[in-house]
Amino acid sequence: MTGIKAVIFDLDGTLVDSMYVWNKVDRDFLSQRSIDVTDEYTETVKGMFFETAAKYTIEKYGLKESVEQIVQIWLNMARYEYENNVRLKPYAYEYLKMLKAKGIKIGMATSSNPYLLEPVLKSNGIDGFFDCVCYTSQVGKNKSFPDIYLYTAKKLNAEPEECIVFEDIFDGVSGAKKAGMYTVAVYDEASEKDIELLKKIADKYIYSFSEMAGDVYGT
Repeated sequence: MTGIKAVIFDLDGTLVDSMYVWNKVDRDFLSQRSIDVTDEYTETVKGMFFETAAKYTIEKYGLKESVEQIVQIWLNMARYEYENNVRLKPYAYEYLKMLKAKGIKIGMATSSNPYLLEPVLKSNGIDGFFDCVCYTSQVGKNKSFPDIYLYTAKKLNAEPEECIVFEDIFDGVSGAKKAGMYTVAVYDEASEKDIELLKKIADKYIYSFSEMAGDVYGT
């Protein structure tokens, strides 16, 4: 593998340990209203957009707040976690620093929200590493499609075959593969059930960024 000009990272579950946040938000939000959170509720809202989940929550529990109010409450609760408690995965900082030193372009392709992303990058001291940050909302498709990766590569002035993508979930790896990019799947507890599938589809699987130490490709 030669000619790599850019590395594209997912955020949640890949660079940072943040997958606990939304379960905590669900639990704290409902407990403040004397409601017990159930596995059924958590699974139901997991794949919903904020507004849809808020509407569902209002109807299910007879809440008085508006959809807009609940969405903002959730975002504020999550932002506190991202700003104060969410931390980088081990050796992620060192790998980013090495890429920067080698003159490799660094991009981010995320489904996250700018309101959450900006404070977590700053609090972990990595906001200056990224040449661009791109959101799935900008392309109108989720990560199972190649669009977000192609869009990010274009922003980095790199061809697909000149890019490495780091992702922690199947949809992300699949979308990046469809874009024609080299993929590295990163272990995260939230996607542990998909390890074998990720190992099969990704070009490389790592349990820690320490496996990438000293070289762009981790070889």
